Amino acid sequence: MLRVYLGAAPGVGKTVAMLSEAIRRRERGTDVVIGVCESHGRPYTAGLMEGMERVPLRSVSYRDSTIAELDVPAILARRPEVVLIDELAHTNAPGSDHLKRWQDVEDLLVAGIDVISTVNIQHLESLNDVVEAITGVRQQETVPDEVVRSADQIELVDMSPQALRRRLAHGNVYAAEQVDAALANYFREGNLSALRELSLLWLADRVEEGLDRYRADHQITELWPTRERVVVALTGGVEGRTLLRRGAQIASRAGGELLAVYVTPPDGLVDAKLEGLADLRQLTAELGGTFHTVKGEDVATALLEFARGVSARQVVIGASRRRRWQEVLSTGVGQRVVEGSGDIDVHLVTHELTRTVRAPLRFGPALGPRRTAMGWGLAVVGTAALAGILRATPGWHDLPLEVLLFLLLTVLTALVGGLWPALAAAVLGSLAINWFFTEPVNTLTISDPQNLVALLVFVLVAAAVSSVVHVSERRAAAASAAQREAGALAASAESLLGERDQLSALLRQAVEFFAVDGAAVVRRDSVRDPWTLVSGTDGFDVAGIPTASVRASVDDAHTLVLVGRVLSGADRRLVSAFASRSAALLHRDELVQQAREARALAKDNRARTALLAAVSHDLRTPLASIKAASSSLRQPDVTFSDADRADLLETIEESTDRLTVLVANLLDMSRLQSGSVVPRMSAVDVDGAVSVAAAPLLDGDRVRISIDGDLPPAAADAGLLDRVLANVLENALKHSAAEVVVHAAATGSRLQIRVVDRGRGVPEGAKDAIFAPFQRYGDAPRGTGVGLGLAVARGLMEAMGGSIAAEDTPGGGLTIVIELARDAGSAAQSTRRTPEPPRRSTEAPRLSPDRMAP
Repeated sequence: MLRVYLGAAPGVGKTVAMLSEAIRRRERGTDVVIGVCESHGRPYTAGLMEGMERVPLRSVSYRDSTIAELDVPAILARRPEVVLIDELAHTNAPGSDHLKRWQDVEDLLVAGIDVISTVNIQHLESLNDVVEAITGVRQQETVPDEVVRSADQIELVDMSPQALRRRLAHGNVYAAEQVDAALANYFREGNLSALRELSLLWLADRVEEGLDRYRADHQITELWPTRERVVVALTGGVEGRTLLRRGAQIASRAGGELLAVYVTPPDGLVDAKLEGLADLRQLTAELGGTFHTVKGEDVATALLEFARGVSARQVVIGASRRRRWQEVLSTGVGQRVVEGSGDIDVHLVTHELTRTVRAPLRFGPALGPRRTAMGWGLAVVGTAALAGILRATPGWHDLPLEVLLFLLLTVLTALVGGLWPALAAAVLGSLAINWFFTEPVNTLTISDPQNLVALLVFVLVAAAVSSVVHVSERRAAAASAAQREAGALAASAESLLGERDQLSALLRQAVEFFAVDGAAVVRRDSVRDPWTLVSGTDGFDVAGIPTASVRASVDDAHTLVLVGRVLSGADRRLVSAFASRSAALLHRDELVQQAREARALAKDNRARTALLAAVSHDLRTPLASIKAASSSLRQPDVTFSDADRADLLETIEESTDRLTVLVANLLDMSRLQSGSVVPRMSAVDVDGAVSVAAAPLLDGDRVRISIDGDLPPAAADAGLLDRVLANVLENALKHSAAEVVVHAAATGSRLQIRVVDRGRGVPEGAKDAIFAPFQRYGDAPRGTGVGLGLAVARGLMEAMGGSIAAEDTPGGGLTIVIELARDAGSAAQSTRRTPEPPRRSTEAPRLSPDRMAP
């Protein structure tokens, strides 16, 4: 546990608070020592240190001088419960194990020693520039904020600037000759007030983190206002700069925090221009705020959910750009935010695009300069051509047909060039009809009122039809583009289904889809950290990230990077979709890893539970026998005969043998599970190996070996094979009263050893279970083992590239089948291993150190 006393400036009493806490704990019986603590000549501080145990500092030689530093090895050897370490941001002398004292503290925390330390606000790394701007002094000794924030307890040692200056003037902080300079420079009242406020604000974030955890743990959804937060809703338009500045003014007056929010659709496609969002993101950073992107079907709902999620009490939104007739048809975002705000204050801010300024009408995206030019050309040239043709054929048509022909020209112009060329064609057509085909001709005067009405109707119909055609054309173009994008994303998703490494496949698709040179997902936890490559296409260079054409945020730590050509606006919309999919894949991989770790922990927990059960019964039984026999032999008032003494000694010896085998099996299983078995393969004579394995076993004389004399040697590790055979033979002798027969034969490139017993056998469904750790057939509570013999045998066989299995013995019983590879050199030279002399029964078979890693 780490406890940190935080101060706004030197002299506020951090060291005194630390020593007072140490004294309080020592009086309660806690083992507390001083690792490093300086009194700086202050009598009161020195008095608190009297009587407390101090771990001597170590001396470090540097440039013809000796520097006293914290002695971490001495503290680890002393192993107190709590150690006091002053000045957490201190820089160690060159030649020390660590550059900074906080790194020494981390070593002590890892070792399980609690640490109480002190630090001033000016030593926090993130505030270094701010403190320099306030005091004019740049601190050379800093500590990362993460180190202090990770402390289990942070206590602010507070003192008003006036009180601190009085302490300084009384000589309680510095020597008398230093007081005047300190008061006139660093310890000016304005500096101390700013540092004190900075300490309170920094600690408020730490307190709020704990408050958020408490609310989450207790499922509290109501707002608990702690630090004022102002949320600014952005659309990506130019009015966002006005809203951000107004939000920053509100936040600064309340000493709060500015949060800018942009709401995207659930598909992740950004509606606004990416360049505009980048400018707003930069302005947010310049104003000291943070930029957030959230997804939601309804903008108002998503905005309010975000505000409540961060406990914001104020929301800034822009006044509506919609006209009044549009608000009659549907409620705007601003109105819905106001209606659903509840206890959140909503600020409606006017800007340059409100309806009072009359924002220009927009009818969707432009069709491009080429189509627009063709539309204008068709409107002018087409009208003149049609009028000429109709003038040249006066007897073939009358006014109604002429009006319809000009209306057709207007519709064609709308299809080609959009609304404005079509309106021009309608106006030019109406003038041409009036001039050339309406009595009196060659004038703009209309003699017949019906013709005037017809001409007006023509203009209105032409405008209406042009608008409908214009909107339909753009919607068709947008639908076609969306269909292409959706088709591309669907094809991408379908192709990812068969990939094992889906993130790499997604990056390859991004390269092909956007025609760029490379793509990668990189990680950086903070701006001070370097980029690390999570996954990337072949040849991707992390050094090229600063100059990459596209960088899209995946989550708080990951970024999607595309290197190569500059993408168009339409392509950039899809980059967000790829980033969202990358985030989903990373989250899935994280969940898979957590599930894998959970399964491993569950497996280890089951093994640990079984081991405890085995230790509680099977290991205690021989220990109890040894204890009873040895206690009996030591009784001075009992005289044992030689036979009784021999029986007791035999009991001790047999129980010791059982303990040795049990412990050896437990050690072997743990090594097998950790993968530390390294077999040393050689040619091994099977006949001799069986004889050596059976010799030290209890009832080993019941083992009958039936092996042909010309059997080739096996490729195995002699020590490991000896252990396998011993465990299998011991298991067979234990469950069979008759003799156990060992057959061996060569089958092609393999050797097969069959250990046959005539016991009660094992049912078909339980044959594989007998090789599981800590299992005895039927889980019988009786027996002399922990159920590891066959499990160890299978593990050792797999390590040697062999196999072991169980099958029924004809006529009743169980047969263990061991298969090994035939020695490769046996065809050229048949070598047989000379049997080793039988070992004493008190020596359990062990794996040699050169084959079993510690």
